[in-house]
Amino acid sequence: MQKQTKENMLYDVVSDNVALMSKIYQSFEALEQTLGALQLEEPLFMTYAAKKSFADAMMKHNKGNSYKN
Repeated sequence: MQKQTKENMLYDVVSDNVALMSKIYQSFEALEQTLGALQLEEPLFMTYAAKKSFADAMMKHNKGNSYKN
């Protein structure tokens, strides 16, 4: 069994978080496509606003954090 170093553990956490954020963002994209196809303007706008808010929160949260390889 391979020993987990502190650097490997940090990489795993960052990698898991990036994967989760990507899935959430992809869900917003899929919802926007569906609502656009259904021509539901108000929910489409709300989804767009939620996606933008999510992206802004992620950028604000990660501002100043740098991860080294």
